[in-house]
Amino acid sequence: MGRRPSGLFVGLATVDVISRVEESPPRNGKVTAIRQDVSGGGPALNAAVVFAALGGRAVLAAPVGDDALGRLVHEDLAACGVELIDLAPPGFGPPVSAVTVHAPTGDRQVVSFDGTGYPDLVPPIDVEGFDVLLLDGHGPAAARSAIRSGVAAGVPTVLDAGRWRPVFADLLPLAGHAVCSADFRLPDGVPTPPVYVVTDGAGPIRYRDGRTEGTVDVPAVPVVDTLGAGDVLHGAYAFAIARGEGVADALRFAAGHASAKCRYPGVRVWLETL
Repeated sequence: MGRRPSGLFVGLATVDVISRVEESPPRNGKVTAIRQDVSGGGPALNAAVVFAALGGRAVLAAPVGDDALGRLVHEDLAACGVELIDLAPPGFGPPVSAVTVHAPTGDRQVVSFDGTGYPDLVPPIDVEGFDVLLLDGHGPAAARSAIRSGVAAGVPTVLDAGRWRPVFADLLPLAGHAVCSADFRLPDGVPTPPVYVVTDGAGPIRYRDGRTEGTVDVPAVPVVDTLGAGDVLHGAYAFAIARGEGVADALRFAAGHASAKCRYPGVRVWLETL
């Protein structure tokens, strides 16, 4: 048996409170949820959980802290087999994301502090010895430290680019891969990595790998919940890159898992099917 691929994930950790509803609440109104889940969340955290579930060694570098909410995230990561490098200063607590999933369509709405409060000063992040580095763009100081170390160590770097953040102007020229949503808007004059991928929900994934361009179809499934599907795609893509797969094969692998996740509610139930 070969060595387990290892990945370092640098970015955001949140506490997600997820409510599944039959209808969206009206303005100044209330509805009763048909299901609720509470777990760790955030793009880097969820991608790390997927990487671990697929059989890799996943390490998350993110501020979590040791208050009540922070302990919830610690316990969730331990249950999912993800190691944590806690970047939190004293007194830090993770932000909360309030997520509402519309059951009939699987669409979701998210209200969160995102990376607000992410520490500006973090310890050096060493990427030496990992097979892949994934950055979600939250925590500019942590991202810059990690990508410099990754470049020096020759570790493939994947950027999760859901929407534009100023730090991407520093990260994109150094990264090997950028996996962007269709909502991502690249400003003029910012160079892109050798591998540039654009996802579009259930639509085909477009990619450029050096001078090669192509598309990868996303498998059609009955959609129960789209929450976290992008994070699943990023985590699975990082796993495939870490074990040496080419870009097109890695995208097919990732798209298959992201679609499969949409058949299940929440962000953890799908993991039980792997």
